[in-house]
Parts: sequence; structure tokens; C-alpha cells
Amino acid sequence: MSATAEAAPRTRDVLRHVLLHLVTPLLMCLGMGLAYMGAFVTPEPNDMPIAVVGSGPRTQVLAQTVKDKAGDALDVRTLADREHAVDALKSLDIAGAYVPDAKSPELIVASAGSDMSSLAVQKIFTPVAAEQGVPLKVTDVAAPVADDPTGQGLFFLLVAVSIGSYASVAVLGAAGAGLRMRVRAGLVVGVSFAVSLIGAALAGPVFHLVHQGLWGVWAMSWLYSAGVLFIGVGLHTFLKRWTTLTMMVLFVMLNFTTSGGLFRPELQNGFFGSLHSFWNGAGFVEGIRGHLYFGGHDLGRHVVTLLAWLVLGLLLVGVAALWERRQRTAAAPATAPRAAVGGRETQEEEMEESVAV
Repeated sequence: MSATAEAAPRTRDVLRHVLLHLVTPLLMCLGMGLAYMGAFVTPEPNDMPIAVVGSGPRTQVLAQTVKDKAGDALDVRTLADREHAVDALKSLDIAGAYVPDAKSPELIVASAGSDMSSLAVQKIFTPVAAEQGVPLKVTDVAAPVADDPTGQGLFFLLVAVSIGSYASVAVLGAAGAGLRMRVRAGLVVGVSFAVSLIGAALAGPVFHLVHQGLWGVWAMSWLYSAGVLFIGVGLHTFLKRWTTLTMMVLFVMLNFTTSGGLFRPELQNGFFGSLHSFWNGAGFVEGIRGHLYFGGHDLGRHVVTLLAWLVLGLLLVGVAALWERRQRTAAAPATAPRAAVGGRETQEEEMEESVAV
């Protein structure tokens, strides 16, 4: 009887412990569902910039007619000639340009900027040409390489580099918790270098997503990975076992959905579209996209975005190092009694983070 009586509260304690650790995967389930379904399930134009090429009353009437039918979904403008339309497409200022013609109307797109946006523009202007009883000619002035026909390979490169980075945070945070912060920071530099090399190898010689400019892709991969790792290692000092959940929110749920790798902001709602302007995943995807396909357009701005996230990570690591030093100084007299508790906390963190990874 006594043994049974002692087992009952122990079972309750174990169940409470298990249920506490189940909070993380359940929150991940909820967060991933909200993020991915909210961002990807119902893509619709949201102030998508398009152009009608030409001058005169007929062009203005056509542009206004398209705008009236679409409402807030489209931002319809007119451009004087085809040359201006091509320049606007190569600067990613518009998603498509329609050139009216009685016999052969033309739609100009740049699918390397976004295959989904190009398809959306075709759906808009194909009926316009059909009303004239003529087929619509589609010209792609910036197509992705043949090995990446949809241009979405850059998104999956982002996924690979992100997973390698945030999963390494779990290892450095839990298994490396006993190391001084400067040692962990050195490991971050090495791990991010390794992750970026893997990313460059996947993008170049393995899957041939990149036919030129591979060193630039590697450099942006390193900046991105280092930023994620430094932020994660810095946060782990304060968040402990909640670090992995936080990293998933920052660099999976909000990051993949706002990167522009599948849907650019003009096909998303205002929340995801606004994050695209400064999130590091968008800086990574758009920076490489501009580097490979658009003559380096806006590359400097995207590199600055990646550098800003890296600086944020370095600041977090610096603050964490000061905090840990203060904690060690305060806990020095009680080191021995706390050793067992610290070991149990580390085991719990490792279990929580291994589940997340």
C-alpha cells in the first residue's frame, strides 16, 4: 500500500512534466497553421502594380477600366512606351505591362521576380485580349534559369540555410551552455561559415540554381546564417528552453511567409506584405534574386537588411555575455549546491529543443 501511495504522486508529477513540455509542439502547430495558411492559402492581388503601355485617350480608358474592375487589388499605371515598361519590370517596380494592339497585344513580365505574380497578371489581361478576339503574346524579359523554371528554388535555399542555422542554435544553447560566451560566439562564426558553404554548394554545383555570381550567393548566405545564429545564441541566455519556439516564430513562421520566395507582397495581405520590407528572409531572397537576375538592383538595400539583423545578433550576444558574467559572480558561493539543479535544467532544455528541431 505504501509503495502504491508513493507511486501516485510521482505519476502525477511525471504527467505534469510531460504536459508542460507538450506546450511547445502544440504552440508550434498553432503558429505554423496560422502563419502558413494565413500567408499562402488564399493569395490575392493587394495593390499589385501593373502598367498599360501607350499614350492617348484609349490607353487611359483601358487603364481606368481595368482599375475599376479590380478596385484596391491593382495599382494600374500607364507608361509611355515598351522600353519604359521593360525598365520598370527589371527594376521590379511593376508585376507586368500590357501593350495594346489590334492584331497582337503583348503582355511583358519578369518571371524571375515572381512566377506567381506573372501568372496573376496573365489572368488579368488574357480576358482583355480575348474581348478583341486575338491571342495574347507573353514576353518574359527576365526568366529564371532552366534548372529553376519557377524561380522558387531560392525559397527552398532559404529553408535549407534557415533550418541549418536555427537547429544549430539548439545545439549551441543546450550542449554548449557550459562554454563561455566568447567560445560560443566563435562557434557561431564557424557554424555559419559551414552552413553558408552547404547552401552555396546546393545552389551551385548540386542543383544548378545559380549559373553565375555564386560567391555573392555564398556571402549573403553567410550574413543571413550568422545573423540567425547570433540572435539565437544571445536569446538562449534569457529564454532557455523557450528559445527554439521563439526562433521558429522569428525565422520560420514569420520569415518563410514574408520572404517573397513563393508570393511577393503584392499577392499577400498587409501584415505579411509589410514585414517583407525589413525581415531578414526577404533580404536574403530578394538580395540573391536581384544579384542573379536584375543586375544587382536594390542589392545594397538588401545587404544592409542582412547586416542590420547581424548587428542585432551581435548586440544580443554582448548583452547576454554581460548578464552571464554577472550571474556567475553572484552564484559563485553557491556553485556546488546548484550543480544538480543546473544539470536537470540542461536536460530539460535539450529535450525541449530536440523535439522542436
